[in-house]
Amino acid sequence: MAMIDDLTALVSRVVKDNHGALLEAAEAIAASARSGALLYAAGAGHSLAAVMETFFRAGGLAFVRPLWDQSILPLAGALGSTAAERQAGLGTEVAQRAGITGSDTVLIFSNSGVNPYPVEIARYARDVGARVISMTSVSASAAAPKRSEDRLFEISDIVLDTAVPAGDVTWPPEAPVTAPASTIITASLWAAILRQIDTIAPDVPRWKSANVGGTDEFNAALVERFAPRIPEL
Repeated sequence: MAMIDDLTALVSRVVKDNHGALLEAAEAIAASARSGALLYAAGAGHSLAAVMETFFRAGGLAFVRPLWDQSILPLAGALGSTAAERQAGLGTEVAQRAGITGSDTVLIFSNSGVNPYPVEIARYARDVGARVISMTSVSASAAAPKRSEDRLFEISDIVLDTAVPAGDVTWPPEAPVTAPASTIITASLWAAILRQIDTIAPDVPRWKSANVGGTDEFNAALVERFAPRIPEL
């Protein structure tokens, strides 16, 4: 049980330590919802797992548009996806293509936060006036090789620090080689944000599970409402 206790304690500590940033993030996203704007979610490589948690998810927000490119998807080529997120200009291109506005909020997942792709998206979003939220490990980022002018946490309006060790490994404690924690921590932080949004803005549009009876028409109405601005729907 020691290894399980250690993992659950890590998640609990990170959520607790980010209490203030969680409230700020929820307020920013709710403000975008109230103004009829969108939440854009971005990540590359395995951080796309976190993006998937935000998009078209049962119980999730309906006004989320994923920012992505085929080249950063590991399933389309693992080594190629690593090279793509280090490619200067791709993040800017993806962000420009999406049509981000100053009323939108942009949430970026990146454990290291040093590659051009997430940093360029953050920089472009800030340049157009959008609020930028990042989920990143500040300590891992500070220790990682710098591949952009800035690190993600340095140019984000709100930073949720995942506190994931460098290399994203947590076990065994004395010399970690396995058990990456970034996915479970970002999913937990996102769930905490959703709970807070429900407290401050209970009427924001949300998806219902397609596997519960009577929800197809409800979800179809949301698709009709948002598809013009979220082509991924």
